[in-house]
Amino acid sequence: MRKHSSLLLKISVGFVLGIIFGFAVGPFVSSTPLLADYVMPFIDLVGKIFLRLLMMLIVPLVFTSLVAGAASVGDARKLGRIGIKTLVLYLLTTAVAIVIGLVCGNLFQAGAGMNIPGDLQATAREAKPIVDVILDIFPSNPIASMVNANMLQIIIFAIFFGVACIIAGERGKRISDAFENIASVMYSLTHIVMLTAPYGVFALIAGTAAKFGLAILAPFAKVIAAVYIGCIIHAVAVYSFMVVVSCHRSPLWFFKGIQEAAITAFVTRSSSGTLPITLSNVRENFGISEGVSSFVLPLGATINMDGTALYQGVCALFVAQAFNVPLTLDMQIGIVATATLASIGTAGVPGAGLIMLTMVLTSVGLPIEGIALVAGIDVILDAARTCLNVIGDTAVCAVVATSEGEQLTV
Repeated sequence: MRKHSSLLLKISVGFVLGIIFGFAVGPFVSSTPLLADYVMPFIDLVGKIFLRLLMMLIVPLVFTSLVAGAASVGDARKLGRIGIKTLVLYLLTTAVAIVIGLVCGNLFQAGAGMNIPGDLQATAREAKPIVDVILDIFPSNPIASMVNANMLQIIIFAIFFGVACIIAGERGKRISDAFENIASVMYSLTHIVMLTAPYGVFALIAGTAAKFGLAILAPFAKVIAAVYIGCIIHAVAVYSFMVVVSCHRSPLWFFKGIQEAAITAFVTRSSSGTLPITLSNVRENFGISEGVSSFVLPLGATINMDGTALYQGVCALFVAQAFNVPLTLDMQIGIVATATLASIGTAGVPGAGLIMLTMVLTSVGLPIEGIALVAGIDVILDAARTCLNVIGDTAVCAVVATSEGEQLTV
């Protein structure tokens, strides 16, 4: 946790220093050969290398972690009544969170007026008919899907493969164990790449600041406000509605019962690190059985990313607005689908928000340079989204327990 916090601090420092450096040298680049011919091209190279390292991680990281996660259930029958209800609730609340994020992004218009041209891709892909969008989710050639980095197809194949490992019994267990080991190596590789993030963020934001000056600074306050307000709306409206309708309890009862876990998540910015406290809160304050809580909450800490998903919606709109890329309704629906499924594959990985945002931007053809615009304030956004993730875990746990006939404490 300390290492992760230190890395987030370094990224924030790199972000701030990049803005300061860019603002300082920007007016002199065109008139100073040293800056124009050597310094700025080198900075641009560093930024592009960082982007390529991020792209390098996406396919193997998502595939191995998803296969290992799906197979870790251990028994296909556990994907029955409780498992299906849990997964459906997690995916539905995640999709709703992204929609709220997109609404907040459209309302706040944080990136409007920045007018940043993208070096990789200037326009979004044209929307496909909805039938083709659904058909394209399912891969005909999973190897080709990986080569082309088609994330939706990779995610679907990985889930099927993980379930097949369970059905295959002992032989499947050996395969899933191998994927779990590979996933662990990918987490380590992700950590290595994220160590370069302060330098990559510095380079990317310095180049942008040098080109466009102080005009890029103001919108960040709007991004932070959009994410925090969106998280509050999701917690108060969606989770309160779930608790009232399914558990027949008041929202105050719910939030009071999980306040310790929520505060810990906000401070530590780790759903997994908060898990012991989350388990204690739902068992002692809600009276939920060990059988339900021990299944639902660890699964939630792994795949439930409501806060991160909401953040993707806000940031995708922010990047689109900043680069003057119009997103149609169909494209925004594509963001919902991609981010909902991608949230399963990136959960629990340091820098997950940044990796997941790269996937979401790629899925609709937005310039991935846009991640530099939000990476520096990620430490601020991370606290809110992790807190929302944990609150969502506890809400789903309470709903599932009630649906199984358990009597919650008053």
